Amino acid sequence: MKVGCIGLGDIAQKAYLPVLAALPGIELHLQTRTPATLNRVGDKLRIPPAQRHADLDALLAQGPDAAFVHAPTAAHPEIVSRLLDAGVPTYVDKPLAYELADSERLVTLAEQRGTSLAVGFNRRHAPGYAQCAEHPRELILMQKNRTGLPEDPRTMILDDFIHVVDTLRFLVPGPVDDVTVRARAEDGLLHHVVLQLAGDGFTALGVMNRLSGSAEEILEVSGQDTKRQVVNLAEVIDHKGQPTVRRRGDWVPVARQRGIEQAVLAFLDAVRAGRVLSARDALETHELCERVVRAVLDRSA
Repeated sequence: MKVGCIGLGDIAQKAYLPVLAALPGIELHLQTRTPATLNRVGDKLRIPPAQRHADLDALLAQGPDAAFVHAPTAAHPEIVSRLLDAGVPTYVDKPLAYELADSERLVTLAEQRGTSLAVGFNRRHAPGYAQCAEHPRELILMQKNRTGLPEDPRTMILDDFIHVVDTLRFLVPGPVDDVTVRARAEDGLLHHVVLQLAGDGFTALGVMNRLSGSAEEILEVSGQDTKRQVVNLAEVIDHKGQPTVRRRGDWVPVARQRGIEQAVLAFLDAVRAGRVLSARDALETHELCERVVRAVLDRSA
């Protein structure tokens, strides 16, 4: 199977390429417009020169069976459009695009072409988070905080807070009938944002503070007098009387802990089986993110 990786930045090098390069039966093709990066990464992974490409045309000429897109978000609409037009099943790192209209267009194009389009919401595959889907979920709380990183609202929400939004959507146990957004922005930069989703018998809160003093990610689900807490995707703490703690094993790869390995394998298994994957559910996460963006901008006006 010929698999292209487009964009060789930090997330591709740390998370995706180690998984792809270790899979049997994969002929890995790399593409980036930066020659130094292409050669450095290609040499590290021992990718033959014929499988290194300086432009997308050269990669498409090889007839890839699937592609992973890790280019900057602003470049996603053009790259993904060309891949889908060529009939290449495509996995794209979140988000699909900064603008909802572009995301909608890509999902529609994939459906028109009958081609798989998957969005990299790896937390749905992370073992700790997947286990939370089996726990009572009357109250869900997710925090994903950083230090010293207030940012343009659309960029922060679509590039980072989208993980929180999608995880809440993944875990809510029923239809959402109320959406509330709170935020603080100053001088055009978003400091923190809070999203509340509520439905029959449950409330879900998503929080991101870019001036929190700590880089952390904490998920808690509780109900029926029990609570499960996942800290930085690595430590699972069950609370029912005396807390019990399960930590990531010393030899468990980070890509597996964060659900990236599982997401890659699920996508490639679908491609091999000829199953077409839809990004329609992922689009609902983008639609909710757009709602958050508009609420933040309205409050800042």
